Order: sequence, then C-alpha cells, then structure tokens
Amino acid sequence: MGTDADEGVGRWEQSSAGPTPREGSRLAVGVVSAGRVGAVLGAALAAAGHTVVAASAVSRASRARAEALLPGAEILPPDEVVRRSDLALLAVPDDVLPGLVRGLAASDCLRPGQIVVHTCGAAGVGVLAPAVEHDVLPIALHPAMTITGRAEDVARLSGACVGVTAPEGPLEDAEAAWLVGEALVVEMGAEPVRIPEAARPLYHAALAHGANHLVTLVREAADLLRGAGIEPAERVLAPLLSAALDNALRHGDRALTGPVVRGDAGTIATHLQHLEDRAPDAAPLYRALARRTAERARAGGLLDPAAADHVVSALAERHRP
Repeated sequence: MGTDADEGVGRWEQSSAGPTPREGSRLAVGVVSAGRVGAVLGAALAAAGHTVVAASAVSRASRARAEALLPGAEILPPDEVVRRSDLALLAVPDDVLPGLVRGLAASDCLRPGQIVVHTCGAAGVGVLAPAVEHDVLPIALHPAMTITGRAEDVARLSGACVGVTAPEGPLEDAEAAWLVGEALVVEMGAEPVRIPEAARPLYHAALAHGANHLVTLVREAADLLRGAGIEPAERVLAPLLSAALDNALRHGDRALTGPVVRGDAGTIATHLQHLEDRAPDAAPLYRALARRTAERARAGGLLDPAAADHVVSALAERHRP
C-alpha cells in the first residue's frame, strides 16, 4: 500500500494502552448489510463515537433492524454504502462474501486508505484480495458470541472476544492493520484475539461445534424429558447444564460425571434400550457423544481401559430381529 493508504492508518496513534483513534478522526461507517451481525457491530461502532452513514438492507427484517439499531443511516445499494464510508463493514453470509468483494472491487467504490472489514468466521483476509488491489486496509473481525440482532447484543459485546485477522508479513502496513483491528474491537468494548489466517477455518469450526451443537443437545435433552412426561423440562435442566458448562470451562475433562466416566455399562445399555424404544432419532447422538466421552475419559486417566472397553461394548448398535 502506498502513501494514500497511510492516511487511513494515520487515523490511529499508539499509546501505552494500545492503538487509539486520534481526536476528531471519527470514521464514517458503512454497513453491508444490516443483518444481525452487521447491525449490532454498526451500533457498537456508533456507540464508540463513529458515525454509521449508510447501510444496505433489502428484507423487511433488515430494514427494521437498521431503523432500530442504525438510526440516521441512509439505506443504499452496497456499492454506494462503501463509496461513502471510511470503514466498510461487510457483514454478509460466508458464501456471499467472495462475490460481494469482487463486485465492489469492480464497481470503482473503493479507495486507498479505506478500512474494509468482513465478519465471516471461517475466512481470513485472503477473501478481500480483490479489494486490497485498491490499497484498502483489509481486516477480518468475528465476534465469538451468539448475536440475535437486538439492542442488548451491543452490551453483550463487552463480555465477548472478537477474532481479529489481518495481513501477515514483515510490512509495516500489515502490523498497522492488526493494530487497527484490535483498536476497533477495544472501542466496541470487546476483547481482541489474534487469529492467524490459516487457523480461521478450525477456529470457526470450534465455535460452531460448541455453540450450535450445544443448542441442539439442550433441545434434545428437553424433548426427552417432555417425552417422559416431565415438565417444565427447562427448569429441570437449567441448574444441571449451567453447572456442567461452568465446570467444563473451569476444570476441563475433570468435570466429566455420569455413567460413562464411572464405567457403568449397564446403565448405558438401559439408556439406549429406552431411547431406541421411545426416541429412536436421539439414540445415534447419544451413542456418538458417549463414545467420544469415553475416549476423552480414558485419555485423561479418568476411566481405566477395561471399563472403557465395557462402555464401548454397551454403546455398540444392536440390530433387532
């Protein structure tokens, strides 16, 4: 990037607390598009003192979200949103992002010194390569938090981490991009965590595996309780699951409890018998998770090999005549 790009980097100065915006250098932010993540991050940047000047919003829901969270932002096509912004926030689905970047690069709406940020979890800054040809500052920011698109999400950012990825290499501009990305996250009240480009897919897989599949697991457990006539299912589960999550985060595999880690193969066999009779769709998930639990317990020295073999045997699928 040349000297024009340095003007964008020059909006920031280094202090003992890290990179901070220079006084009077508030950014004009454009949000593409006003989905859940875009609207919330745009609102967080506005709360930090930047100005959301424009947003793209096609659906009724996104227009309502923009009106609620990005008041004063003009609703415009994506290229016009980017053209008016110092910081273009591309908050679109992962599969849409590459085509959007190519289209923006071809539409003459990018300029040297702009900051172009995308929010996709699995992609780094490589996907922004067509925009980088216009000497923009490329950054990937991904909040490690479930975002619903409501105002309370802005406050929740203060307790969240945000994955930051910027160009890698010895160039001064590369480090400047990292610092700008981290500064934006700090301004939004969150904690920046550097994610190398090559680690983005596994980073995102870990978050999706934990958050999305946790919801599936909780709802499966609630459905099983209801199937047994036990209500309110959520009230029964809440203290148990809250304690289990807290213990897992604090103590790792040592937090494991239940029949698998005790080597109680008979109980596991009984569980599966009733699951197959009453909730056959849930049985494969129980088997898969119990098997992985046994593997972790054995590797961690919590379950001796002989007991682990009994558990695995109990988990084997039985073919009925």
